[in-house]
Amino acid sequence: MTLTKRVHLVVGGFPAGAPARHDMNFARRQLLQKLEKLENGDNLSVTIANDFLDIERWLPEADLLITYVAGPYPVGAGNDALQSWLEAGGRWLALHGTSGGKATKTERNGRPVKMMVKDAHHDTLGCFFLNHPPISAFNVNVTNDHPVTRGLPDSFTVQDELYLIELLDPSASRILLTTELEKDPSPPGFGFVFDEDTSVQSDGKTRVLGYARDVGQGEVVYIGLGHCHTGRIGRQSAVDVSIDPTGLMPPELYSVWESDEFVRLLENGVAWGLGQS
Repeated sequence: MTLTKRVHLVVGGFPAGAPARHDMNFARRQLLQKLEKLENGDNLSVTIANDFLDIERWLPEADLLITYVAGPYPVGAGNDALQSWLEAGGRWLALHGTSGGKATKTERNGRPVKMMVKDAHHDTLGCFFLNHPPISAFNVNVTNDHPVTRGLPDSFTVQDELYLIELLDPSASRILLTTELEKDPSPPGFGFVFDEDTSVQSDGKTRVLGYARDVGQGEVVYIGLGHCHTGRIGRQSAVDVSIDPTGLMPPELYSVWESDEFVRLLENGVAWGLGQS
């Protein structure tokens, strides 16, 4: 008899029910479809939430946590439960905006701006989001063998938001995906500000886009790729891969989700999380 595996899926924006400039419905459907395609999918139970408010209710019976969020993050007892669950052997596939969280308002050169706030959940995850430049095409390098990266070419190109993340536990992190960018090209007033670019590696150009990290008997895999949105207004077209100097967005963007490489990452990720790879 095959034992039932359970996945807890968190997809949502902030405030509760808001898309937060992402197509959350699309991302949720895509992730559910990947779960349906799994071997022994009939023995899979999936619970779904929009945020982390009651995550401690769902984690004890879960084998895998998948998160795709823009704003929500675990706090207090929820974050403690997540840390304990990982240490006991849980696996967390954390995507895209999971490295974000709360932003605070500040001022630079007389201009109101926002800055991300590092919190306890970033330590649990193992990274912290600083900013992303406007959408562009960039090269992704596969730098480590892991069940999540198997079958990928050594490098590939995506059109996406290039996340600038700080690794918080670099000695314990196995870097899986990188790109090269010497300087954040964001125009003034775009995105978030930061005091120091802690996302760039020692060579002055390498940026980490994905990593695996052991937490006790469990493991976290974070992948920064995966932006999608619809209903945005901007001068960029959906196929324009150049950076708009003002940072305006194309009206819709799904291209990374349509790439063979990102699809492989997702399929590998859910198989790894359920011990099928």
